[in-house]
Amino acid sequence: MRLQISSGQGPAECERAVYLMATEFQREFPDAKVFSVVKGHNKDCFCSITLETEQDASSLSGTVAWICQSPFRPHHKRKNWYIHVSLLPDESHQEEDSEYKLEYFHCGGKGGQNVNKVETGVRLTHMASGLTVTATEERTQEANRRIAQKKLEALLASRQEEAVARHKNEARHEHYELVRGNPVRIYEGQRFQRKS
Repeated sequence: MRLQISSGQGPAECERAVYLMATEFQREFPDAKVFSVVKGHNKDCFCSITLETEQDASSLSGTVAWICQSPFRPHHKRKNWYIHVSLLPDESHQEEDSEYKLEYFHCGGKGGQNVNKVETGVRLTHMASGLTVTATEERTQEANRRIAQKKLEALLASRQEEAVARHKNEARHEHYELVRGNPVRIYEGQRFQRKS
């Protein structure tokens, strides 16, 4: 499971809350790994951080409130700071490891009697995605199998690049989706003590 903790367009206090929430998250989920970080303007401040865990952390999705006097502006009247935790889709690496279905067929056309007698054409299907490619360029099964494999690898790589780009776009969109009110959790004070 992948989560992004974001300050939205909030001030430095929200960036500090992101840092504190990430620390709290790693305490609650010891297997959590940092996937990406956008540092804030001050020490121990993050604009956003993306973390991964094998555990179910979906209950954290939503707004988190931090009630605290500003650590940066001591005389500031505001005491409520909001950050957002959002679930992000995992990039699927499953396609690379899944099984293939290999079929041979008669090519026909030029190439002599070998083409008409032997099934030299190759159809390769990637079972997880359903992508199918064919290769009939060469006169042997083995050569066509290699060509089909390269074609399929190129298609899968292209799909993976699209998935990564989509993930980055969704993460960028989630960074600005901060809704104040109705927080899933509330923390208080400089020590970031959980209230609810």
